[in-house]
This record gives sequence, structure tokens and C-alpha cells, in this order.
Amino acid sequence: MSSAMNHGQIIVIDDEEIVRESMIQTLELEGYTAAAFEDPRAAIAECSMNWLGVIICDVRMDIMHGLEVLQKILEIDPEIPVIMFSGHSDIAIAIEAIRKGAYDFLEKNDDPQHHLNTVERAWKKRELVLENRRLRQVIDGQHEIDQRLVGQTEVMVRLRETVLQLAQVDVDLVINGETGTGKEVVAKCLHDFSPRRDKPFVALNCGAVTESVIESELFGHEAGSFTGANKKRIGKLEFASGGTLFLDEIESMPPSLQIRLLRVLQERTLQRLGGNEDINVDIRVIAASKEELRDAADRGTFREDLYYRLNVANIDLPSLNQRKDDIPLLFSHFAEQACQRFNRESRPVSDFLLQQLCLQSWPGNVRELRNAAERWSLGLPFGSNISISETPKEGNLDELVACYEREVILSALKANEGQIELTAQALGIPRKKLYLRMKKYDLDRKDFG
Repeated sequence: MSSAMNHGQIIVIDDEEIVRESMIQTLELEGYTAAAFEDPRAAIAECSMNWLGVIICDVRMDIMHGLEVLQKILEIDPEIPVIMFSGHSDIAIAIEAIRKGAYDFLEKNDDPQHHLNTVERAWKKRELVLENRRLRQVIDGQHEIDQRLVGQTEVMVRLRETVLQLAQVDVDLVINGETGTGKEVVAKCLHDFSPRRDKPFVALNCGAVTESVIESELFGHEAGSFTGANKKRIGKLEFASGGTLFLDEIESMPPSLQIRLLRVLQERTLQRLGGNEDINVDIRVIAASKEELRDAADRGTFREDLYYRLNVANIDLPSLNQRKDDIPLLFSHFAEQACQRFNRESRPVSDFLLQQLCLQSWPGNVRELRNAAERWSLGLPFGSNISISETPKEGNLDELVACYEREVILSALKANEGQIELTAQALGIPRKKLYLRMKKYDLDRKDFG
């Protein structure tokens, strides 16, 4: 018997107590976890698309006929193995049961080992079905997340893998990253690829709400709790119950609120302003900060106990300058999105323009690059802080040579998977010179290995 069987269940449905007890004893001696039901409706309620187990169901029962039970279970998931069980040798019923989707039809007076062999085969089939579904979800999720967290650099590949892994782990976590690196996009991915995906995703920027308002925003209030509170209001913590609450710029949260948030995270209950009732909340909290919360805790501006309670897991987002090789792909992606949104004809992006973009500094990170792509798609100038020409300018030889040299070195590093010796040989230059050029153009061998 597979060890995975200990994580699932065999359900026996029969209106005869002696049959139920006998089957449960046989199954448990074999190492299965088993449960018996006299009422088929209670057994049906246990089933779901993700349920791991096998159903053994009597055919002739007073409450509900076995074929009706079969139909209702297969309506929940047509791939749940249902083994029909009868004390009578009825060929017609057996044929009808198989035709309607039963996994097999057994007689109660058959050899018990034959029963167990059938259950084992059914169990393995169910395991395989669920594993195939999981793999399909991973593949579908990987394709979708590629469109949301765009980039081909190693750091982005690792980020997507981390997000998909942490999405399945229902723990609170912290996202660190500079302004504009996409913290809310990552938080939304963590929610959308998690079991909470069908529940609310609620976002609040703690730095954009005044101290006098943020408490009511988070916790809600009862009618009459303060001047102007004419009616009860549900706060974001309560509204997000079942789903995910994203708290951006959490380092800006007032100390008094940090204490209240800590209690919510510990007890999973809250009280509205002006209220005395403890309200249960089932939430996952994702906090984001543009500075290291550990440093803020050391300075005393952020509660250390709240830091540890939130920082069960963490994700560090790279700045755009740390993944400049993604700039051409990102710019083209944002430009195409903008053209579709603004109902504009797509514009070809020249290699020269992409090279120019790679040479820029992007203090606003991905948000700034998106803005530049949107302006470009509308035919507007990039802005005063970005000095770019779309075509080579006469007399700009040094700039052109630098663009070309960077692209040549970049291509060689990719072709040789970041191996310095092979790259230097391919370019026909000494290793020391290659290192100097890589430093000049902000190229890291780790991004290619």
C-alpha cells in the first residue's frame, strides 16, 4: 500500500451496521483510513474535486438507491472512483452501474482480498488523477505568471518559482523592494495562485492614509463610535476574511495600530472601533515595505514582535537596474499593452531604442519604464528625466560604440553561459579586459550561468 494512502480516506456507504463494521475493520487492518456512513447524503457531502479517496457504496438502501448516490458523487467529480457493492448477483444492475460511471461492481460474498485489490487499483487511479490535475495547474499557472511577472533573467525566473511555491503555503509574509518594483503585482499573484483565489484581495497603502483615518479603514467602526460615524462600517481586515489583505508601506503604520494588528495576527479576531464583540477573521496578510523592516525594528520605528509575526516568509524584489537585460522585453510588453488599451496601432520598437533604454538609470523601476512605454506608444516625449533618441544621432559615435560593445559582450556571455574564460576567448580579449567591460556595462556573470 502506498504511504500516500494515509493522507486520504475510504468511505463505506451501507445501511447495514454489520456490513459497515466488517468493511471498516478489513480496510483499517490493511492500513487505510476509513469512514462508514449509513446516510448517503452525509457521505456525499465529504466529496470534492480535490478529495483523495475511494467510495464503496451499497446498491440497495432505503434512504437512497446506490445508483442515485453514484450519480450525485459523479456530478461533484466524474473521476472519483465509486465501487458499487451488493449482496445479490444482479448482472443487469452491475451493467447499468458500470455504464453510469462506476469504477467496478463487487459482490459482498466475494473474497475479501479481491475487494482489497480493487480498492487499491481505484486508489492509485485517484492519486494519478489528482497528480495530473496538479501538474496541469502548475503548467497553466506558469504560463499565466510569465505574463504578469515579465522577465527572462535568472532573478525573475527564481522569483516566479518562489511566488508559485509560497502561493500554496498559507503563511503571512513580507515583500521588500524599492518603489516601483511591483510589490502589489507580486502580492496579487500570491493571492491569485493560492487556494484563497476565489475570495477577496484587499489592498491598503498605509502611507497614503492619515493616522486619524487608517484605524477605521482597517478595523471598521460601529455606528456612533465617533463624530460622523452615522452607521456601521466594515473595515478592510474584516472584508478580506477568507482572502488576502495586502498592506503596502507597512513601515508607515502608526505604532498604536501596530499593536492592534499584532493581536489580530495572533488571535485572528478583531473588534470594530466602538465595539466589544470579537469578530473572527480568516485572512492571509502580505505586507510590503520599501525599506528593510529589520532595520526599522532595530531603530525602534517598527515593532520587533510584529516584524517576526509577519516575516514568516519574505520575498526580495530586484530593482530594474539589477535586471537590465529584461528592459527590452518589458518595454515591448508594456508598449504593446498600451497600444491595445489606447486603441493605437502597434509601433515597431527599434533595436537602437532598446539599447538606449538599457543605458538609462531607472530610479522609478518598472513603474517608470511602464510610464515611458505608455508615453512612447502615444507618440509623446519620454520625459525630462530620460534622455533618449529613437534613432542614432550624427556625431554620437561614443554612445553608439558603447551600445554595440555592450550587445556584443552580452551575446557572448549568453552563448557561453557566463563562463568568463570561454567568453574572453570568443571575443578575443584578455579576461581582465572582459571584467572591466562587464563592470562598465553592469553585467553579472551569474545572470547567464
